[in-house]
Amino acid sequence: MTSDLQYQSGFRNHFATEALPGALPEGQNSPQRCAYGLYAEQYTGSAFTAPRHQNLRSWLYRIRPSVLQSAYRPLPERNVATSPLARPAADPNQMRWDPLPIPDGPTDFVDGLLTIAVNGDAGAQTGCGVHVYACNRDMTERFFYDADGELLIVPQLGTLRLRTEFGDLEVANGEIAVVPRGIKFQVRLAEGTDAARGYVCENYGSPLELPGLGPIGANGLANPRDFLSPVAAYEDVQGDVELVAKFSGRFWATRLDHSPLDVVAWHGNVAPYKYDLARFNTINTVSFDHPDPSIFTVLTSASDTPGMANLDFVIFPPRWMVAEGTFRPPYFHRNLMSEFMGLIHGEYDAKAEGFLPGGASLHNCMSPHGPDAETFEKASHAELTPQYQGDTLAFMFESRYVYHPTEAALEADFRQRDYVDVWSTLRSHFDPNQA
Repeated sequence: MTSDLQYQSGFRNHFATEALPGALPEGQNSPQRCAYGLYAEQYTGSAFTAPRHQNLRSWLYRIRPSVLQSAYRPLPERNVATSPLARPAADPNQMRWDPLPIPDGPTDFVDGLLTIAVNGDAGAQTGCGVHVYACNRDMTERFFYDADGELLIVPQLGTLRLRTEFGDLEVANGEIAVVPRGIKFQVRLAEGTDAARGYVCENYGSPLELPGLGPIGANGLANPRDFLSPVAAYEDVQGDVELVAKFSGRFWATRLDHSPLDVVAWHGNVAPYKYDLARFNTINTVSFDHPDPSIFTVLTSASDTPGMANLDFVIFPPRWMVAEGTFRPPYFHRNLMSEFMGLIHGEYDAKAEGFLPGGASLHNCMSPHGPDAETFEKASHAELTPQYQGDTLAFMFESRYVYHPTEAALEADFRQRDYVDVWSTLRSHFDPNQA
């Protein structure tokens, strides 16, 4: 298997890549006999009848077909949940968590997952699940795939090496990776990383895509050329390995006598990809008022209602603040959309303290939120000179569906049960005699 990381540029391009010359067949997808004795296998990321611009499929040419495995067996329950939940009920309270602690004992990516909240219905392919992970061990004789949704991985601490059927991706703090539904992969810690932590959004709905640009024009937000997918790489390794599947909310395992990362060549328009958030072309106001966070959308998953996203992935990157006569931090607001927020590094301008890198907050549909008392007072009297917010990178998983926190998240030791108190010292400044 090739060891050097190699990438192809473009979002949902039709890629063609081979690790051995001639491994890709010419002129047809499934010849009677493939080169090198390979098996042809199609991976579909959409219905066969999806419109051409939404039709996702790739052809894999592999040493052994995926059907070569034992029967699945259920694994013990763990702290990973899938919507809908039997309990508890959704909660309108504002919630916040400290970073998930790094495990004391050896823990890989799969065992290090914890669900914070879910929404929608995975069986109906709507909504998403929000998880955090903390791990300090490579996956070696273990591989994983998720049949319930595609995985948007947001590292906060450490660098991950994602070894996938399509090739390898290395994803660091400040980057993201997306692994499509059902793709087999393995997570290892990159060289120099002893432990890793971050966030995962499990998208049950339509695959993530770039948002429309409308009046913004051709060059704003994320540029398709900056998305990178791996080139073909393979390993022909035999031995007893475990393949863990997440299917209908449960974890299952099957045994293989070989590595499933044995794809010698592939072509198509659906594959794992990564993106460096520093390449996002941020749009912001140059006159007055705080703009809506929709201008910071990196990726979106559409729902059946136009303009109402199943899921938006929104970032708050380094940017200039120049609005005149304006309360510059996010204003107090109540939203139809529900917001799960995380912090990758630095500070977020609407929270004075308590919102830490690796931490998270949840503000559900119509639950009021906004700057804490200290931030409000400071921003209300600040001199409005141009200010560069350089050391910050926060994000939101925003959804039209209400998030249901899990029991494990509600009962976690790292949950901040006094979060609502950050607004407790806000006082009335009303004076009918002074405008």
